[in-house]
Amino acid sequence: MISCKPLFTSLLLGATLAAALPARAAAPVQHIQAALAKPAVMCGRFDQTKQLTGIKKPLQSNGRFCVLKGRGILWQTLQPFPNTLRITRDAIVQMQNGRVAMKLDAQQEPVVKMINSVLFSLLAGDLSQLDSLFELDGEIGNNGKGPWHVALKARQPALAKAIGDITLDGGAYVERVGMKEAGGDRTDIVFSAIKTGESALTAEEGAMFD
Repeated sequence: MISCKPLFTSLLLGATLAAALPARAAAPVQHIQAALAKPAVMCGRFDQTKQLTGIKKPLQSNGRFCVLKGRGILWQTLQPFPNTLRITRDAIVQMQNGRVAMKLDAQQEPVVKMINSVLFSLLAGDLSQLDSLFELDGEIGNNGKGPWHVALKARQPALAKAIGDITLDGGAYVERVGMKEAGGDRTDIVFSAIKTGESALTAEEGAMFD
């Protein structure tokens, strides 16, 4: 479980269902949703920086991610230590040397299902799913074509305690995720070198979903 924690805290865990999007934020967020591309396959690079309260030097990591619509997410940390997570609607699986090292089942761990819902929505840019979990306030420039910015505030105290406040920035894709936890820790993730389509996925990555 220790090796999964960076993804949990940086990719914004937790979730509970609640009310609808506030009226004042609805129009901008709908425009942002319309501006987002929704490819079936998307892969790219991530660079993560985590600033812990009381520690001057931030923790940095980087790697590769892939989002397969309807199938799952592959999160491969390359530096400083190799680690691979496969995230589906039903489970979070840690893989080492092509084998399953640890599995959290959504049927046995209800929180896993909620975590996965948030992860899928964030990386897929599906704001329509996030608005049931958070209060959203967004703005978009260039006559609704982007760039855009969204601030998310958890609707339930338990969710707020787990992940704090979230910000998203992007254009055709989500390009940056920021999270400030209740305790003061800060995580920022930048996505780059994004490619879409079946050719973006390597044969080895595709096999991890078989």
